Amino acid sequence: MGDAIMVGMAEMKFAQSPDDILIALGLGSCICVCAYDYQARIAGMAHVVLPVSHDADRSPGKFADTAIPLFLQSMIDLGAGLDNLRIALTGGAQLFAFHGAGVRLDVGARNAEAVISALERANLAVCSVDIGGSTGRTVQLVGDGRVRVKITGKPERELVHLGQSTVGVSGFPTFTGAKMSVGISTGSDAARAAQYRG
Repeated sequence: MGDAIMVGMAEMKFAQSPDDILIALGLGSCICVCAYDYQARIAGMAHVVLPVSHDADRSPGKFADTAIPLFLQSMIDLGAGLDNLRIALTGGAQLFAFHGAGVRLDVGARNAEAVISALERANLAVCSVDIGGSTGRTVQLVGDGRVRVKITGKPERELVHLGQSTVGVSGFPTFTGAKMSVGISTGSDAARAAQYRG
């Protein structure tokens, strides 16, 4: 039996045993980045809190723009290859209503946009997403590539198995209302950042 490895806010942790489980508890507006190298069999999880760094030197894992490059480099240092990485994103909920505040306070959507933009700057797309809504999530990344999500009030489910040979990039995440979905993109769309429509 493997280890249960808790991944707290602004942390990133890794597993190289198929029995280990990386866990992010109670995600709200934070984004959980789950990455898996299906050849080297290395799993990594980053728990991103905010979109843009202001205090990056003290906590680079907290912000999407600094956490994603550090996370990817850490995966490489462990033996992963960027070309072999499969990525799933979860979280990004808006747990509180701020009437009249507009998009500025929708931290979940801003986090999702910043994470996806940072991944695209590294020429990485996302295989699966479960982002948005108004309830929290607990996420598990098993060391064999399985991503499991438990949304408050609902049963746990497997979001995707990043270790399966049939998993591929199914599109680029786009916002449709309060929930993120994966839309198919082709041609020149592949070079564009994720678009959010309210």
